[in-house]
Amino acid sequence: MFLSVCSALCAVIVLEFGASIKAQQLPTAIPQTKWASGQDVVPYFEGWIRNPDGSFDLVFGYFNRNWEEQLAIPVGPDNIVEPGGPDRGQPTFFLPRRQGWVYRVRVGKDFGKQTMTWTIKANGKTQKAYGEITNPVEEITERIIMTRGNLNPGEGDPNKPPSVTIAAVPNVSVGEPVKVTASISDDGLPKPRETTKRPGTTAADATRIQQQTNSNAPVRPRGLTVSWMQIRGPAKIELDPASAAPITDGKGVVTARFIRPGAYVLRATANDGALATKSDVTINVTGAPSTPP
Repeated sequence: MFLSVCSALCAVIVLEFGASIKAQQLPTAIPQTKWASGQDVVPYFEGWIRNPDGSFDLVFGYFNRNWEEQLAIPVGPDNIVEPGGPDRGQPTFFLPRRQGWVYRVRVGKDFGKQTMTWTIKANGKTQKAYGEITNPVEEITERIIMTRGNLNPGEGDPNKPPSVTIAAVPNVSVGEPVKVTASISDDGLPKPRETTKRPGTTAADATRIQQQTNSNAPVRPRGLTVSWMQIRGPAKIELDPASAAPITDGKGVVTARFIRPGAYVLRATANDGALATKSDVTINVTGAPSTPP
């Protein structure tokens, strides 16, 4: 009888102790904290390119740590490139998260062991990137940029990058929508993958599978596409469409609307599914500032 009571008591103690440990146990994975705003912008040195004439291009990108906040940081003490600055064509408008290979600055063949420094101060925090040509490991090629660092089949790849040019845009007024047109051509490679239906599936299966996917993710168009990205400007440009769109009759068109006067730089990127080519256009906006629609 005594042994039975002791055994029962010990079992209760063990269960309570185990429950206590389980209640205090930390999760095996801690989800990443996502900040909508208030974080800094980190410039990145992506590498350097050797040009045929002996000059070099120092290639930079940036990482806006915010998930939502888009920052306009004009050229000056909070956005400066040295030597030769403060304005060396660097971005002044920063989209959320990582934006790679967005900016390059050309230096002469005598650049040697000098350092190009890009300094950005955002939300009270200062970050710097240092560009040099002394490290051969950091040498990159145009092909690497065209593939955004993905697997590069090499110069022998028959696929040629698309070409893109943007028609000049006359001066526009604040609040006035303007169409920006890019002319794009390509060799048709790689061939777009055809959408195929899995054998044995039904409409009900497709509905069930779709419900399990992230319905907020836009469907990526296949084949040759164009996307638009703001590089410079005192305020956000409202773009329609805001994501990559297929090319129609060799043209890619976006409607832009501005809420503040100033000089803006808009970039079109033509992508054939493997290689991408970029082109920029400057748009001058006049008039009094307005509020977003």
